[in-house]
Amino acid sequence: MKNKICLITGANAGIGFETAKALSSKGFKVILVCRTEEKAKMAMEKILIGHAEAELDYAIADLSSQAEIRNLAKNIITKYPVLDVLINNAGIWYSDMQLTADGIERQWAINHLAPFLLSHLLLPSLSKAKDPRIITVSSDSHFHGKIHFEDVNLTNNYHGLRAYAQSKLANVLFTKSFEKLKPNKKLSIYAVQPGLVKTDIGLKHTFSFHGLMWKLRRLTGKTPAKGAATSVFLALDKSVKGISGKYWDKCKPKPCSKKANSSPDADQLWALSCEQCGIADYFGNIVQ
Repeated sequence: MKNKICLITGANAGIGFETAKALSSKGFKVILVCRTEEKAKMAMEKILIGHAEAELDYAIADLSSQAEIRNLAKNIITKYPVLDVLINNAGIWYSDMQLTADGIERQWAINHLAPFLLSHLLLPSLSKAKDPRIITVSSDSHFHGKIHFEDVNLTNNYHGLRAYAQSKLANVLFTKSFEKLKPNKKLSIYAVQPGLVKTDIGLKHTFSFHGLMWKLRRLTGKTPAKGAATSVFLALDKSVKGISGKYWDKCKPKPCSKKANSSPDADQLWALSCEQCGIADYFGNIVQ
């Protein structure tokens, strides 16, 4: 994997950090996307302690902001004309409803629209790679999800778990639509179920009761390193080349929910996501 380049969002902690650590140990040059320079440098220092020869770089962006995502992609394309793997790992869970500067509910913005937009913006670099791969971390929470097309912000019916499940369902629908619509067949895309993992996702932006419930629930969870295993496998393994558009768990394709297989919902979500991100032609920037 020497000379291959992978960009990972949310790479300073949890599953993202373990993914960065594992891939850098396998010879990838890894770009860690984090919210602050301090978090990025701390993560890189930790990786270098265990693997002094790791090739690392970082980029800073708040993925709730489409302006920052666009600036991130512009800088990455300039610095890295060829990108082999994009791992849309960053995710968040909020107990209460919060809107981004773009007027979008934060979980929808970070968990779904950020991967949707960033994948589009990085297509010029990805399409130049020999075996480009896009990996988006979803969740089995998508089985409980429904896309509320009439109000994806859930303005009148907000619940953190409802918003999270909706965003994770959107990840799987995005993966399937991308596979169906892509004009460049060498592009592979995967959605991943990491499983119940001992991370802080349920503690950072939650009510005290929700935080307590997460602390109890994660006691039975796997380590972040084990949660990262399928993302690492999909980035590395030659055998999965071309097995695109599927939902993966424990390094194997897994059936997704009935709603995730809805073609009308997938088409409607694609159109809505393009509208919310201001994208006229999603694949128009691919280098043939």
